Amino acid sequence: MPMRKLALFAAAVACATSAQAQSPYGIGRPATPAEIAGWNIDIDREGHNLPPGSGTVSHGREVFDQQCAACHGAKGEGGLGDRLAGGQGTLATPKPVRTVGSYWPYATTLFDYIRRAMPQNAPQSLSNDDVYAVSAYVLNLNGLLPADAVLDAKTLPAIKMPNRSMFTGDARPDVKNAACTTDC
Repeated sequence: MPMRKLALFAAAVACATSAQAQSPYGIGRPATPAEIAGWNIDIDREGHNLPPGSGTVSHGREVFDQQCAACHGAKGEGGLGDRLAGGQGTLATPKPVRTVGSYWPYATTLFDYIRRAMPQNAPQSLSNDDVYAVSAYVLNLNGLLPADAVLDAKTLPAIKMPNRSMFTGDARPDVKNAACTTDC
């Protein structure tokens, strides 16, 4: 082993053995409650854990124009980022178009994804009101909400997505909730 590699290896071992370990490998540390809370923001399909706030389609259009259109196109038609609108009725064709309105089974998934991952250059930077508003606008682009709609923790989970009944549960015996009905 060359001397430089040996020195780097020795330094890594020394650092690992002197640190308080989280694992048997001598690396890491336990996450703090504040760190866990910062990422414990998941929303399930029923809307559990949706935050307070609300958003309108018109406000969502403004936020979308500023934060989303550069990647997803002015009307969600796609660009650098995925296409978000259209595609209804294409999933069984030779060229399916998978969008929020044609493919996604739950509107709550849209909120959860936008909240966690968008905009791509600054994830988790939108306020809850902005996330509700952008979700409303994207659902409106797909014909799933009227232009005067307001989304909040009660109205978002009530939206029935067109492709909801086309998803099935995981039938493996080691997976919880393996059975999935047409209202899954």
